[in-house]
Amino acid sequence: MLLEKLKVLPEELEAVVIRFVGDSGDGMQLTGTQFSDTSAMFGNDIATFPNYPSEIRAPQGSLYGVSGFQVHIGSVEISTPGDDVDLLVAMNPAGLKTNLYAVKPGHTIIVDADSFTTKNLEKAQYKSNPLKDGSLNNYRVIEVPMSSLTKEALKDLDNLDNKSVTRSKNMFALGIVYWMYDRSPEHTIDFFNKKFKSNPLIIELNSRVLNAGYFYAETLELIPNSYTILPAKMEPGTYRIIGGNKATAWGFLAAAEKSGLELFLGSYPITPATDILHELVKHKHFGVKAFQAEDEIAGVTSAIGASFAGDLAITTTSGPGLALKSEALGLAMMVELPLVVVNVQRGGPSTGLPTKTEQSDLMQAMYGRNGESPVIVLAASTPSDCFNYAYQAAKLALEHMTPVVLLTDGYIANGSEPWKIKTVAEMPEIKNNKVTEVKENWHPYDRNEETLARNWAIPGTYGLEHRIGGLEKDKITGNVSHVPENHEFMTKIRAEKIKRVQNYIPELQTEFADSGDLLVVGWGGTYGSLHSAVKQLNSQGYKNIGFAHFQYINPLPKNTEAVLSKFKKVVVCELNNGQFVNILKMNTNITGLLQYNKIQGLPFGNLELVEKFKQLVN
Repeated sequence: MLLEKLKVLPEELEAVVIRFVGDSGDGMQLTGTQFSDTSAMFGNDIATFPNYPSEIRAPQGSLYGVSGFQVHIGSVEISTPGDDVDLLVAMNPAGLKTNLYAVKPGHTIIVDADSFTTKNLEKAQYKSNPLKDGSLNNYRVIEVPMSSLTKEALKDLDNLDNKSVTRSKNMFALGIVYWMYDRSPEHTIDFFNKKFKSNPLIIELNSRVLNAGYFYAETLELIPNSYTILPAKMEPGTYRIIGGNKATAWGFLAAAEKSGLELFLGSYPITPATDILHELVKHKHFGVKAFQAEDEIAGVTSAIGASFAGDLAITTTSGPGLALKSEALGLAMMVELPLVVVNVQRGGPSTGLPTKTEQSDLMQAMYGRNGESPVIVLAASTPSDCFNYAYQAAKLALEHMTPVVLLTDGYIANGSEPWKIKTVAEMPEIKNNKVTEVKENWHPYDRNEETLARNWAIPGTYGLEHRIGGLEKDKITGNVSHVPENHEFMTKIRAEKIKRVQNYIPELQTEFADSGDLLVVGWGGTYGSLHSAVKQLNSQGYKNIGFAHFQYINPLPKNTEAVLSKFKKVVVCELNNGQFVNILKMNTNITGLLQYNKIQGLPFGNLELVEKFKQLVN
């Protein structure tokens, strides 16, 4: 009898993948974020993947209106949001139908049984109820009448409309999952108290439903035993969960402080880049000037004006917006002013898949301007890495007096992971080319002998008056010049300036192997998936597979060809139809480059990569 009363200890798991899905109004992003934040407080390593519908408010219950949030937590290194799902929480039939493929056989599905009505089943194009027709027999299905139980938990609260009651059922689901994985609801309740401090009713409503879900799972022995994931072993330091867009914004804040310049953002809202604007608006106390322009062109041209006036100037956008900014980006390149353009890539062309991820803007970033218009192109690789490369983009723009295009993508911009907080003191020094003293025979296009960066004179400074504009410049005075030889000289020196950036960026490094049968090559936001797959193969005895990831695209690292030539086969993996592989072909003498491409609006999966790499080796 005593043993029966003792609580069964939770089963320890190394890692788990959980996906919350439902209508776009069901609060799946909040649910997933709260579970992620709580797990981070517990010390787990984490990677997340929010997945939104493309329409602002898709028809309720429709297949294309499903919103999802996937989180991978573990006591080991977590590099991706995971492939196969261990637990699927589906708030409606459409969520179940569109996500069932990802659940491992024998694993758990929790559904809101109240939502499986005839009307909702029809919207999800089910011919019969999957909860009754045996189609889910290979899974462990837990049917919970969440809508009914949520209403029951709130029945004695006055002044509640039916919509508010129904919308809080996501907290019931979260409470169940907290109990399953041995998490406390307290962190989320603290979140409610802070976010809704001016509305005690909302705090009470959500807290009560969250606890109701937690105790429902416990008292009804919904799950035979709960699970726990121990804290991960991580480098000592202070960590926080950070998303890619927020990390990008903070990287620019750090660069502004380090360089001693004020930060100016000229931007027009566009999915999935808008959160950078939202974040920087919050930091006026750091001297940030954030301007929401009337369109993409005004956004970039205002940033060029701010750069001319001496600010660290940036503009943010996604693919369609980068197309609109192309003429002004050419202007910034022509007048040789520092500017950072952030392109958070999404599925294209045109409006395309605005809430999905892709790497198809690379050629646009490289060549999408008229004339000979080389600029520096960088690519961040993980959500937290967006901080480092926003900082590096600002550093290179200021030190080399040229625009920099920083590529991220929807996957890492919306995803999140633990980030070890840095101080500005630890960040590399940022120099600039500002002229602070009037010198005899000064000219605006006098150049640094090593970098070829021109002078940066602030308008209004006596003795440093000069002309600027989009017409070709005289190589010394900066005055308008139509001399043919001068145009050729300026064209070549601007290109040489970008090429010399190779002297200021790190050489390419490989992981797992320096030479061998196969080198896996990636760039940008595919890092986590590729790294995880090669690491898995390495642990299985494939010691002859190496991995090289590019974050400096233009110019490429000096040793690119030397690294690639040490492997018998090189496969370039991209979320496009093969853009970076063509850049490598143009810039190296490596022949026989292989490709592995995916253009589905989704990141690479670990299993598909492992299978592909084994085929290439074998």
